[in-house]
Amino acid sequence: MQLLSLNKTFSLIFLLIFTFETQGEETVDIWSKDKATNILDKKKIEAKEEINSIELGNNKSEQSIEVIESISDKTLETKLYGIFDPDENNFNLTMWSYSKAGDIKEIISRIGKLKLSKSAEDIFINTLFSHSYLPKDMSEKNFLDIKINWLIKNKKDDLLEKFLNKNENFYNKEKIIQYLVDKSIAKGNIKKGCEKVNFINKEIKDSYLEKFKIYCLVFNNKKDQAQLLYGILKEQNLSDDFFDDKINYLIGISDKTTQKINERNLLNFYLSSVTIDNFKFEPDKNTKKIIWEYLNSVNLIKIENIEDIEKIKELEIAANQNIIDKSKIFDIYKKISFDLNTLMNADSLFQNFDTVRSRAVIYQKFLLSDNTENKIKLLFILKDSFKKEGLSNIYIEFMSNRLKELDKSKIPKNYLEIVGKNIISETEYKLGKIKYDDKTLHRSRVIKYYTEPGAAKEKIQKDLINVYKKIKRDKKYFFSAKDLVFVESLANDGFNIPKEIDYKTIAKKYNVPKNLLKLADNNETGFLALKFVEIIGEDEISTLDPETIYFITYILNRAKLIKFRNQVIISALPLRS
Repeated sequence: MQLLSLNKTFSLIFLLIFTFETQGEETVDIWSKDKATNILDKKKIEAKEEINSIELGNNKSEQSIEVIESISDKTLETKLYGIFDPDENNFNLTMWSYSKAGDIKEIISRIGKLKLSKSAEDIFINTLFSHSYLPKDMSEKNFLDIKINWLIKNKKDDLLEKFLNKNENFYNKEKIIQYLVDKSIAKGNIKKGCEKVNFINKEIKDSYLEKFKIYCLVFNNKKDQAQLLYGILKEQNLSDDFFDDKINYLIGISDKTTQKINERNLLNFYLSSVTIDNFKFEPDKNTKKIIWEYLNSVNLIKIENIEDIEKIKELEIAANQNIIDKSKIFDIYKKISFDLNTLMNADSLFQNFDTVRSRAVIYQKFLLSDNTENKIKLLFILKDSFKKEGLSNIYIEFMSNRLKELDKSKIPKNYLEIVGKNIISETEYKLGKIKYDDKTLHRSRVIKYYTEPGAAKEKIQKDLINVYKKIKRDKKYFFSAKDLVFVESLANDGFNIPKEIDYKTIAKKYNVPKNLLKLADNNETGFLALKFVEIIGEDEISTLDPETIYFITYILNRAKLIKFRNQVIISALPLRS
């Protein structure tokens, strides 16, 4: 019965291919299965690969047939949403098909709590956003939610636009468009926001986006078109009294508009700000974050009364939450007035003031000080004050920058260590220039096969023999875990390894997690890649210990995830300057 089902599958695929080929040519989305021939060819190839891997009596074979059948049954119903062709990262369309929905949700939730390193995030993005079938028991809606919510939470605006360009119609498309529109408005860049209107198609019936589309026509001086589209909006009952009032005023139908500020959403607030004479607004703790961002971008955050301590505290909280520029807080501190005697004795009198004024007087004393040791002491007093108030996010980078500006030769020796600990290192991870060392196998010129794309395999094979001859003369040479990584990968890629290197015996002393091996053997490549993302986590690959690097590459070889394996090799093995 199983083989008959497979024959039916291939017959259906052939019939569909033939049908599409006889139709007229048209532009298609290659990842939309109800439109494209490419995807049918791809499924046919993958199905053959699955059959070739089947062994009679093997549970895995039954599972493979079952998945192929279920995929075939849904050929005309399911669409594939992503950014990357799975082949780019050695995946296939069934990369999630053997994995449970609950397992995928749990690991993505755990990963979401980590501040991923650049290399870990790259693997995560390439994995989650490859086109694929759904995990077991997960709906299309849930899988899209996971993808979209991660992109929005992590502010991956470029990837969101790529997602829109790669996928025509999908659940919650309007959520991405509104996010991008609001980001543009919040930055005061209406022109860029209006460009996002092009992503809105007839399938999207969203009041917010339709209103913004109409405003964009007004913004671009196309009032006649705006009026026409506004009439359609009214007929569909998608407008409201506030928008009616504003758009009629902007088009020129009415010469008056309400002076009441509407904070219901960013578009309403923006329309209020551009239509109210002498617009003034004082945000508070209940003001939406996106509105704070807009006020900050267009320089509408002002303190009318510098003595209003409660208002300054609200601004401190907003800065700590990255809603407004942190520099604004220090600008405010400079404007608070103190007499000369207070400033001269600030480090002993600051505790007599409220928290805002105490920070202000210490900051002003810091600006006036020309003694390095005094500056350091004042910076640490400020650090304690911000920390006690739960406002450290305002100050960490500021303090680091001020410490970097100090003349190192003038920093007292007893302060050198603590100053160093409070300077933030460069956050961007950069690999240095490779230095080849033929005295160590995994650092030798042989590694050019991985670090220099296009290197001739024949030449690399000769280099391997020559380098090994040199190493063999060193009786004290230690064959390390990184050497093992290198040799196993070369063997996996078809190189002839010198017989004297008994790497299979050496490998027995290293442990490889059985749960990860099981994922590789079960073709759970998507879930496996996420497991490695979790293992790498906040570290860069180059900082992982050799044993971890070994079992990661061993399993990646087994799972045939060669691109990710090469990424590990290039990051972890070469000697760099």
